[in-house]
Amino acid sequence: MTWEDFVEEFKEKYFNTEVMEAQQDELSNFRQGNLLVAETVQKFEQLARLCPHLFSSERDKVRKMMKMFRSDLAVVINSGPYPPTTVVDCVSRAVRAEYWVGQNREQRAKFFQEKREEKAQAKQIQARPSQAPPPKSRGGPSGQNNNRQYGSNQQKRKWNAGGQGNQ
Repeated sequence: MTWEDFVEEFKEKYFNTEVMEAQQDELSNFRQGNLLVAETVQKFEQLARLCPHLFSSERDKVRKMMKMFRSDLAVVINSGPYPPTTVVDCVSRAVRAEYWVGQNREQRAKFFQEKREEKAQAKQIQARPSQAPPPKSRGGPSGQNNNRQYGSNQQKRKWNAGGQGNQ
């Protein structure tokens, strides 16, 4: 007798088919409703353990989980560059989505505005040229008055003597 034959015979003898079908229907129709994500996942896992033949792969399980979550959470869970492919990823995203959907819109708007400002500041810092030391003066030997903004001392005296600089 093979393992598959044993399992089939065991189910026929010890499991009521009507109860099994009722559990399959419950799993097929299960929705989150007002439950928290953690409660929803726990209930889903209980039902899924009783009906493992409904999920041929983990991807099938993820698809069913996505259908059971509330639509406002499912939108957030599916947002991003790629959809969840594992149960762990799906549950993790659902918990985060539940948190964000539950937050006050103003708090979320403030949070994302701060993030945008941080990114803008980071871009500005990256766009600035590196701060090089100031250029060296092109004047004569050190100690001489190389400040060309005011001209020579002789020009200053002429300017002041004419009364034009003392206003």
